[in-house]
Amino acid sequence: MNEQYKSGFATLIGRPNVGKSTLMNSLIGQKIAITSHKPQTTRNRIQTVYTSEEGQIVFVDTPGIHKAKNKLGDYMVNIAERTIKEVDVILWLVEPTNYIGAGEQHIMEQLRKANTPVILVINKIDTVKKEELFGFIDTYRKEMDFDEIVPVSALKRDNMEELIKCIMKYLPYGPAFYDEDTITDQPQRQIVAEMIREKALRILEEEIPHGIAVTIEKMKWRGRIVDIDATIICERDSHKGIIIGKQGSMLKRIGTNARKDIENMLECQVNLQLWVKVKKDWRDSDFLLKNFGYNQKEYE
Repeated sequence: MNEQYKSGFATLIGRPNVGKSTLMNSLIGQKIAITSHKPQTTRNRIQTVYTSEEGQIVFVDTPGIHKAKNKLGDYMVNIAERTIKEVDVILWLVEPTNYIGAGEQHIMEQLRKANTPVILVINKIDTVKKEELFGFIDTYRKEMDFDEIVPVSALKRDNMEELIKCIMKYLPYGPAFYDEDTITDQPQRQIVAEMIREKALRILEEEIPHGIAVTIEKMKWRGRIVDIDATIICERDSHKGIIIGKQGSMLKRIGTNARKDIENMLECQVNLQLWVKVKKDWRDSDFLLKNFGYNQKEYE
C-alpha cells in the first residue's frame, strides 16, 4: 500500500431534505441511501465507502438534524449529533440561499462545539444563476470560518471530483478500512428494506406521513432467483387501506418499482411478496423501534 495513502471518516450533515443521500449516492456512483422529497428519509447511519489510488473515504450518512417529535426523532437526532464528534471531516450540506434560519443556526452551534474540520457544501447549484452563488457563499462565510466551501449539484454530479479532493486533504495517512470493492457496510436485507420503503414513500406521496417501516421476513436464493417476503408496517388501519389501494393496486405498484431496483442491485431475478401490517404508534415504542432495526444502544 502506498505510504501516502489516506483513509478516514467523513460525515454528511444538514437539515432534512437538503440532498444528503443524493450527494452520497453521487460520490459513490451507486445507489445506497434512499432518496425522496420527504424530509427525514434516512433513519440509520449508513456507511458507504469511496476508494481511489489516493485513499479511502468512509462516508457516514446521518439523519437530518431537526427538532424531535417522538422517540424515533430523538434517536435520529442523537445519532446525527454524536457522529459529528467522531469523524475526521464534516460535510455540511446547505441549499443556495441568503437566509440562514433557526435550523441552520442550531447546526452551526453543534459544528462549533465539534472541533472537527468543516467543509461547507452548497448543493443544488443547478437551480440558481452562477452570479448569485457568490452572495450565498458570502452569507455563510460571515457566520462561520469554514475550512473549505464547495458548491455542487448532487443531482447533476457537478463538482464531485473537487469535493473528493477537499475531503482527502483532511484525512489522516493510514491503510484502508475496507477492501477496495466494498461499497457499503449495510447488510443486503437492510438495503432491500430501504429500497421498498423508498418506493412506498414516493408512490404514496403526501397521503401517508412518515409512519412506515419495512421488515424483511424472508430472503431465500434458488439459483439465479431470490424469493423475498417483506412487510410494510404502518401506524393506522386507515393507512393500511391506502397502502394496499383499490384491489391491491397501490401495493402492486410499490412492489413492481421496488423489484426493479432490487434486481439491479442483486443482479438476479427477484420474486417479491409484500404484506401490510398495522402496529399502532410504533415510532414511540422502544421495543418496536429495536425490532425494526433502530437500535440506540449501537451508538452509545
